Amino acid sequence: MSEAPDWMELEDRHGLGVYAKRPIRLVRGEGARVVDAEGREYIDCVTGVGVAAVGHAHPRVVEAIRDQAGRLVTAYELFYHEMRARFTAKLAALLPGDLDRFFLCNSGTEAVEGAIKFARLVTGRAGITAAMRGYHGKTMGALSATWEKSYRTPAEPLVPAIGHAPFNNIEKFTARIDEETAAVLVEPVQGEGGVRPADPSFLAAVETRCREVGALLILDEVQTGGGRTGKFLAAEHFGVTPDMVCLAKAVGGGLPLGVIACGARVKGIPPRFHTSTFGGNPLSCAAGLAALEVIEQEGLAERAAVLGARFRKQLTAADLPVVRGVRGLGLMIGLELKQKAGRYLAPLAERGVLALLAGNSVLRFLPPLVITESDLDRVADAVIEVLQ
Repeated sequence: MSEAPDWMELEDRHGLGVYAKRPIRLVRGEGARVVDAEGREYIDCVTGVGVAAVGHAHPRVVEAIRDQAGRLVTAYELFYHEMRARFTAKLAALLPGDLDRFFLCNSGTEAVEGAIKFARLVTGRAGITAAMRGYHGKTMGALSATWEKSYRTPAEPLVPAIGHAPFNNIEKFTARIDEETAAVLVEPVQGEGGVRPADPSFLAAVETRCREVGALLILDEVQTGGGRTGKFLAAEHFGVTPDMVCLAKAVGGGLPLGVIACGARVKGIPPRFHTSTFGGNPLSCAAGLAALEVIEQEGLAERAAVLGARFRKQLTAADLPVVRGVRGLGLMIGLELKQKAGRYLAPLAERGVLALLAGNSVLRFLPPLVITESDLDRVADAVIEVLQ
């Protein structure tokens, strides 16, 4: 095999250094596997932080992108086009409740930005309550709702009237929601914050309080949406009815695509209040439509529920002394350790498994929803081996 170009040196030379890169040069992928420039194969439990939910190079997504790229790549939303219409119609059919109107953008953080704006416009209020340990993105509005101080502090001053309360603490969280609150913004499962599912009673109490004071409930399902947790939306596990849901990652089929899904209470938004040059472009919508069809027709949410429960059971049964706990929903899994987790990423990669962190002490696994049982068993075996 010919020597690969020195991409690492080129990226290091021309990048700003804002990513903590690993010395792995990926060149292709298929299903749950990716291959590096040296020909080494890995089971991918990073998946672009949950983007490749239908796997790498799924034939239906590849075909949709190729076909659309040869016909029309961009069409600003001054004009209609088929792929946007079909994507939004399919998404409306998959979402629960009255979430059937959409603003399309390019990423999760953009979806959060728009949702905050819509909430302030609709309610005429400014206050936003978010959760401690929550993560919503790094653009200024989304960053203001993100909890991690190392992200926030260097960018201050941030957007005003956005505050935080303890996740899963009903009394303290609901006490922050009042007649000045435009919206509550919360993840049903905190991803970057340690893969921490909400307590059903917590989300129910937050929804009730929002209704009492006229605030909107926004769920950030950028990482959880699209079948990752065993339901198309994680909200379906908890029986809550959000006014807005922020989506991205899995619903784009690998291309940049963010969504604000809006219910009936989100109304009266005037033309040009919020727009996006690339939002809803034909190429991303074609990939997104193909991905949604795969998720639905291949039963990937249901598959995630079964495989995720199996994987968590394997890790729990291993009874590893270094492990404090195993948690998550579906194929969104966190393994909390009694020490820093970063030291285990390289040994896992040496055994052919790519994993993530979720804070200093949590190993996070977000495999494609198409992963085979045998590959997931290999992941479990590798994790148990390096943690023993």
